[in-house]
Amino acid sequence: MRVFHAVADEKRFEMLKLLQGGARTVGEIADSLGYLQPQTSKHLKVLHQAGLVRVQAVANKRIYHLEKDGFIVLQNWLSSYIQRWEDQLDRLDAYLKEEEE
Repeated sequence: MRVFHAVADEKRFEMLKLLQGGARTVGEIADSLGYLQPQTSKHLKVLHQAGLVRVQAVANKRIYHLEKDGFIVLQNWLSSYIQRWEDQLDRLDAYLKEEEE
């Protein structure tokens, strides 16, 4: 899935963290993270194609925002693992209580 590929890259993950603070232009993202602008644009394109960011054109600037709906795929995937671990921990807890008796 594109979403997992997009967030697997450390630089793109840093961009997502930066955008949590609000919308930014490509130049602002590049400057904040110390990346070159062409490199930043390339990574933002991957994030956009994955549905994690949306772009707004204002004059000659491109402003990037987090796209909430894009994170639903990640949330659902993580939720399934969280439930699995909670079930396993509940079974372990029940087993340990039986052993104590």
